[in-house]
Amino acid sequence: MSRKPFIAGNWKMNLTIAEGVELAKAVAAVANDAPTVDVAVCPTFVSVAKVADAVKSTALMVGAQDTFWETKGAWTRQIAPNMLADAGCQWVIVGHSETRGRFGGLSEEVQAKLAEVPGYFGESDKSVNMKAKAIFAAGLLPIIACGELPSEYEAGKTDEVVAGQIRADIAGFTEEQAMKMVIAYEPVWAIGTGNTCDPQTADKVCGVIRNTVKEVYGEKVAEAVRIQYGGSVKPGNAKELLSMPNIDGALVGGAALKAADFAGIIEAAK
Repeated sequence: MSRKPFIAGNWKMNLTIAEGVELAKAVAAVANDAPTVDVAVCPTFVSVAKVADAVKSTALMVGAQDTFWETKGAWTRQIAPNMLADAGCQWVIVGHSETRGRFGGLSEEVQAKLAEVPGYFGESDKSVNMKAKAIFAAGLLPIIACGELPSEYEAGKTDEVVAGQIRADIAGFTEEQAMKMVIAYEPVWAIGTGNTCDPQTADKVCGVIRNTVKEVYGEKVAEAVRIQYGGSVKPGNAKELLSMPNIDGALVGGAALKAADFAGIIEAAK
């Protein structure tokens, strides 16, 4: 089955509203010239509506970096999926390692500060699953992230950890929903570190993810679902990564903040 490549930029906690709109317009021009590739950007919550409005007549899609599983209520600091849909989103990232409290590429000083607030970044597989179901219910689509810690990688537990995350994260979807979800494999040791998982290893783990989807939903869904790789993706390594049979796109961090770099990754996907 042919799967359309999907390149999504996760802006994380970067860019003002004005800066985000400017970057999105530049990326939209590239997306318009790449009809064989799906392209999305995921701004901060405060920028989502303005960015979505700026690119609404283009091929560029807009996503959010997280959501909650309820539609309203006394949930201070939370954002509901229906609010994101109203703001112009089509996609939502859930389960990113940084929301799970599984960080890579941080200085000792920042790690020490995080140690002072245990549980603040406390995403679990159960909450990822609840959020994904709420995303579908709001008419949006999830990008479900997974990945192993450096210690898990070094201990040879990558396949076990990633498969376990996915089984829990995608439980209880309909077949139609499962075929539309996107899964992003992001080894924590490669996020923000400059280290990139070699293409063959990344493809092997994405194959583990596809086989796990097959176990849960069958071959039809497994062949349809798109799996992105994330972790220090750059124009220089994107083509080789995206040429792998089980890698259908990229979830891009730092390189998504520069229009030229992001355009290079989109070009590699073409």
